[in-house]
Amino acid sequence: MLNVREIHVFYGDLPALRSVSLEVRQGETVSVIGSNGAGKSTTLRAISGIRRPRTGKIEFNEKEITRSSTSAIVESGISHVPEGRQLFPNMTVLENLEMGAQFPRTKRKATETLEQVFGFFPRLKERLDQKAGTLSGGEQQMLAIGRGLMSRPSLMMLDEPSLGLAPLLVSTIFEILRDIHRHGTSILLIEQNVFHALSLSARGYVLENGEIALSGAAQDLLENPHIRKTYLGL
Repeated sequence: MLNVREIHVFYGDLPALRSVSLEVRQGETVSVIGSNGAGKSTTLRAISGIRRPRTGKIEFNEKEITRSSTSAIVESGISHVPEGRQLFPNMTVLENLEMGAQFPRTKRKATETLEQVFGFFPRLKERLDQKAGTLSGGEQQMLAIGRGLMSRPSLMMLDEPSLGLAPLLVSTIFEILRDIHRHGTSILLIEQNVFHALSLSARGYVLENGEIALSGAAQDLLENPHIRKTYLGL
């Protein structure tokens, strides 16, 4: 479904990613874990067209998207829920959700998609006219994910969805992601909560200093001594 082949990404002359390769197969949840500054967010930005790779190739459903515009990438079926949510705080919940359905394919089915979003996040339906900036942190994260779903993605990429949330809300968000996956959306997840991320995933990649250091089945990574010591504190 998604095939990232040996991409190199730079910020000026500084390398952020070096020969990074990964893939997400149809129907999978895949995690990329690593410490702050490892290049996780840059990986998602490269896939979504925000940061161009200097070399390498990105394919989605067997079509190259390495140089495609961000809007074309969204239209192709990839949504990106960024770190920090990046909502429009002075717009209502409904207006933020509608921003996720800006293309003809998604506008035609916006009402149907809204009902699907409310199925995952009934709390949003209760707050449709409320300004996004007045929501709690957990509600804002729900809104960010809901906005991502409004583009009707076949692949949803999420960057640190548990950031800043209380432990109970973290568990709630991951249960919702599990439900979204069960409904047919593939997921590429960037997450510092390694246990939750790998428990949700079929496979995972470990990104260290801009390079893939380890990859494999999620359960194998959870049992890996390096992962247990470095990321789980065991």
